[in-house]
Amino acid sequence: MKVLCLDLEGVLVPEVWQAVAAATGVEALQKTTRDIPVYDELMQYRLGIIADEGITLSDIRREIDKLDPLPGAFEFLAWARQSFQVAIISDTFYEFAGPLMTKLNQPFLLCHKLVVENDRIVDYTIRQPDPKRRSVQAFHALNYEVYAAGDSYNDVTMLEEADKGYFFSAPENVCAEFPQYPLANDYAELQALLERT
Repeated sequence: MKVLCLDLEGVLVPEVWQAVAAATGVEALQKTTRDIPVYDELMQYRLGIIADEGITLSDIRREIDKLDPLPGAFEFLAWARQSFQVAIISDTFYEFAGPLMTKLNQPFLLCHKLVVENDRIVDYTIRQPDPKRRSVQAFHALNYEVYAAGDSYNDVTMLEEADKGYFFSAPENVCAEFPQYPLANDYAELQALLERT
């Protein structure tokens, strides 16, 4: 059996924090793991900004509710489920992801949790250290072949550990740094790569 591990933001749905940045006018929230590769540094940066700006969990959820999957994402997932067990391996949070998972027909999701006090996000807890690599290792331990696709620095350990890894619509700087991973620019190209497995 085969498992397909997919990143969420930038692969199936828009970047949540960039949507919040656009809605609030707080440009500093535009940064993603494409800009700050170390996830904890990025999250501490974000937590500081939303504390300073008074942005609540409810504010963020309100913007998430307005987001739709990227064009073609729903159809791609429907295709993928015919050949793979599909797992979304993401650095998002369960408190954010619910509405997006509903719009994607509830795929299996592994991600993190927020620490919330009085509607304020004060911290977060990761599922486990190096969660993307460890997820692939766990599927391998269950005797699955694992294929993976992501768009950024924080996906590299997942691609590295998989039997085959692909970049999906990744920026030039990331692709240049890790040229060993084929690039799919859209779902048709990713489907074509996966059909060769």
